Amino acid sequence: MSELALKIEGLTKRFGGLVATDKIALAVVQGEVHAVIGPNGAGKTTLIGQLSGELRSDAGRILFEGRDVTRLGAAQRASRGIGRSYQITSVFLDFTTLENVAFAVQARSGHSFHFWRDVRGDQELTWPALAILQAIGLGGRAGVRAADLSHGERRQLEIGMTLAMGARLLLLDEPLAGMGADESVRMIETIRGLKGKQTIVLVEHDMNAVFSLADRITVLVYGRIIASGVPDAIRANPEVQNAYFG
Repeated sequence: MSELALKIEGLTKRFGGLVATDKIALAVVQGEVHAVIGPNGAGKTTLIGQLSGELRSDAGRILFEGRDVTRLGAAQRASRGIGRSYQITSVFLDFTTLENVAFAVQARSGHSFHFWRDVRGDQELTWPALAILQAIGLGGRAGVRAADLSHGERRQLEIGMTLAMGARLLLLDEPLAGMGADESVRMIETIRGLKGKQTIVLVEHDMNAVFSLADRITVLVYGRIIASGVPDAIRANPEVQNAYFG
């Protein structure tokens, strides 16, 4: 049996009388892309927030690489190797693509971001940063200011910075949001290039992307899992067809 990267047991989150996630149980194998889909309000982003540590769960347990991280905050989980990207990009616009990733490498080594020394001449920072840029398809954009990147390229850069921080589990919340067709293709290729190297939990509304990328898919409706399995099984599931695909 493949080793588990993530195991969720009975994860629940309430907002007043609304149960956003309801006793979710899920196992994610190391190196796989596990997509979480469902209609608006299904609890997908809430689940990502619980996994990242930004939302405290009301019940349940989260095990990452066999260790219980349920009570850890977002910063502690990040230091353990759980990284999240957001629907809105968060990069340093006045710095180059290379400098953005080099700063993340620097932060991983234990230095604070406000020690922003000139990272361009520090090969201990720039070499790993360049390797990451190549891996995410931005190797040719190293010297470009982040402000001059396209929306899609900024999303790629954000993933690169998360990797530079040492993330082994990537929580991707709608990485294709707001992208045109060409940018979507590039992002899909970026994620595909990480398959087998990184464990990825993917929340995405683009079903073409989901079914082309995911090793397994979990379907949420009103905070509950109604199906979980390989893409072909999800496509053929009558309950999924009725609840989600109409």
